[in-house]
This record gives sequence, structure tokens and C-alpha cells, in this order.
Amino acid sequence: MLMARCAGTTRDGRQCTAIVKPPRTYCCQHDPAHSEARRRNASRAGKSVGGREIRDLKKRISLVIEAVLEGTQDRGRAAAAIQGFNALKSVLELERKVKEQEEILERIEALEQSAETAKGGSRWGV
Repeated sequence: MLMARCAGTTRDGRQCTAIVKPPRTYCCQHDPAHSEARRRNASRAGKSVGGREIRDLKKRISLVIEAVLEGTQDRGRAAAAIQGFNALKSVLELERKVKEQEEILERIEALEQSAETAKGGSRWGV
């Protein structure tokens, strides 16, 4: 049996490879009915604390680099600062991974609840 693919297209113009069950024609990422929710989520992501922290970190690293290149910053102190920035970067990455996992778990739980509701019974269909 041939499985139906999402009718949506990816950012690079190729057809989405997600499999959808009839009567659906779109996956969750391309379903026009979910476009408003996707827009809200993307807007929140751009305003997130993590985004501001990353921009701040980039700015501070750039300032240290410029100061070293101009000769106004001691290289040893700059090296220590860059090490500190690398530690901050690692913490930001860890926070991002934890948040991503939490969001994935929430989505899985929502899907499981939808499946339970559709089956009209328990998680195991009993």
C-alpha cells in the first residue's frame, strides 16, 4: 500500500516527505489550518530570552575581538574572556536542548491524548 505524502513544500522548494493518513493531505507543519499557531510560535521564538542572550553574547565576543585587534585589550585577558564566553555558550546550548526535549514531550503527550480521544478509550485501546 502506497502511503500518502504531505502536499506541502519545504523551504528549499521540495515536496515535504512527511507521511499523512487520509483524509489528511498536509502534515502538522504544513496544514493551513495550523498556520496561525505556527506564526505565533515563530514570533515567540524570535522574542525568547535565549535569543536575546545569544545576541548579547555575540556582541560581547565581537567587542573583545575588536579590542584585541586594535591593541586596546590584553591578549591574556581576552583569552580568559573568550573561555568564559565558551562556557556561557555551552550553558545556552544545554538550556536549548532541555527546552526542546520538554516541548517534544508535550507534543507527544498531546498526540497520545488525541489518539486516546479518537479511539474513544484508553491509551492502549482497551
